[in-house]
Amino acid sequence: MKKTMIALSALLLASPVFAATTTDNTVAEAHKGADTAKEKLHQSQHQGEELKLKSKNAAEGKSNATSSKIEEGAQKNWNKTKEGTEKGWDKTKQGAEDLKNKATN
Repeated sequence: MKKTMIALSALLLASPVFAATTTDNTVAEAHKGADTAKEKLHQSQHQGEELKLKSKNAAEGKSNATSSKIEEGAQKNWNKTKEGTEKGWDKTKQGAEDLKNKATN
């Protein structure tokens, strides 16, 4: 009977630790899902911008001009730079949030 009580007490004392770990994992998965959704949204927006620029150049009859190709390439590179910067910033925010959570727990 004593062993059962000790085991039960140990389990009850350890249960908040299991709950905190589960919550942390759930939050981490939610962050990953949100980041993926945001990345896909921005990629779609950037593709729209690139298509809009291509159609503008085609309407002006400059679709095969070197300046148009350079302009379209610059737009594509700028969008990739923005996406990379945003990914880095998101990782920094998540890291800071993780440190804050560890410090408070």
